Amino acid sequence: MIRYSNISKILLVATLCSTVFLSVMACKEKKQDDPIIPEPPTPELPELPVTAATHNYKSPLYWTIYEYAREWEIAGVPYDQMDLSSDQWDAVIDMMATKFKPYGYDMICTDGFLPQLARDGGIYMSHYGSMPLKELVKRAKAKGLKVGVYDNPLWIKGKLDSKVPGTNYSLRSLTRNPQDKVMFPDVTDRPDFTWLVTDHPGAREYIDGWFKHYHDMGVDFVRMDFMCWYEDGDPGRDYPVTCGYGRERYERGLAYICESAAKYGIFTSIVMPELYNDAELERKYCNMTRIVQDANIGGWHHFSSFNRGTIYDRWPYADNQMDGFTHWSHIGGEGKILLDGDFLRLNRCSSDGERRAQVSLQLIAGGPVAIADTPETIGNFDKFYTNEELLALNADRFVGKPLSDEVNSEGSCIWYGTMSNGDVVLALFNREENSRNMSVNLADLGLEGTYNVRDLWRHADEGTVETTFTAPVPRHDCKVVKLTK
Repeated sequence: MIRYSNISKILLVATLCSTVFLSVMACKEKKQDDPIIPEPPTPELPELPVTAATHNYKSPLYWTIYEYAREWEIAGVPYDQMDLSSDQWDAVIDMMATKFKPYGYDMICTDGFLPQLARDGGIYMSHYGSMPLKELVKRAKAKGLKVGVYDNPLWIKGKLDSKVPGTNYSLRSLTRNPQDKVMFPDVTDRPDFTWLVTDHPGAREYIDGWFKHYHDMGVDFVRMDFMCWYEDGDPGRDYPVTCGYGRERYERGLAYICESAAKYGIFTSIVMPELYNDAELERKYCNMTRIVQDANIGGWHHFSSFNRGTIYDRWPYADNQMDGFTHWSHIGGEGKILLDGDFLRLNRCSSDGERRAQVSLQLIAGGPVAIADTPETIGNFDKFYTNEELLALNADRFVGKPLSDEVNSEGSCIWYGTMSNGDVVLALFNREENSRNMSVNLADLGLEGTYNVRDLWRHADEGTVETTFTAPVPRHDCKVVKLTK
């Protein structure tokens, strides 16, 4: 039998306790560190695609669901309950096919508000409200019309465990992870917007699959919204809306969008961009860009009076169309990005003069004419949308300029440009509350000699002009003439 002295016993107990303690601590440390999650490898990003033929479109002439949806929103209808019935869609298609298609309007377009759903196991939008997009395209094409959609390839709508087409990447792998460096790390994005992180592997393939999805469905036009939220969280607010994914990711997204849109022949319009550095990225990658606040209640408010003369340093830059088109007029023109003044609601105008002015500006500035009036509200206002002499500007891809891009100047109300046949179109806009005579020296337009004058709203010849053109213009109205040598 082995016997231990008291000292030996003490040493033995101490040793055993020490061993147990170290073992316990080791287990604790192991438990805390296990499982070990290694830092993900930084993916080797491909070079940004080279853009080509970005600006080969003319501005579209189309109808949008906006007025329906905006009025529902004002009435307090929850977004998930907003919907357009099958009969209502048919009424819209019939209106566009009969009243507007003969004049060049060839498309209907969805907007936000209504549920945009990926159903039937797909990862991209298949339904707009209760209407399957395939069915909407079918009905529109039967009447000779195209379909545009409101969606964004940087939004993820499918189930996160689904795979990106042609890859083993899950949609979940495309979303923000803790290792992603963002502008506002403590900000959690809104739950109704799941953003794609464009420098994650699979992002390029996801965007390409998005465009292929719409191409295969027969969609010709897409409007991509909330881009400022993605780029920098929209810091013009009191708080960021998103974490802000940064300019490099934003450019990468635009480059991938440009690449796939060109590949599949889809016209892209960007909405709510920050337009930093004089719209450097948007001019490079986008076919068309919004340059003004949402249409909202429409009418003269949207055209001229809403915060008139105020230019911001980021989105929306301007709250009314006249200021927005004027401020950004220098970036548009032949072979350049198209400017979008958002939708028209002529039923909300107070006079025919206001209606003439609003339609005229879109066509003079080379923008789209997007009808938001519905079959229930349009009345006889279709006659303002269907002025063939003005619509000839759209067919000619005409883009005019103001005499001055200073929004509070007299020159900002005088717009002009030259058609492909050499005719000069001149527009005078009276934004004031009283009628007034407005004048412009032809020399200021770079013109000399004698020109025949034709009023494009009266559809009447008005003699000739040599040096100075002067005309009375009623309040909230315009004078649009064509000058022919």
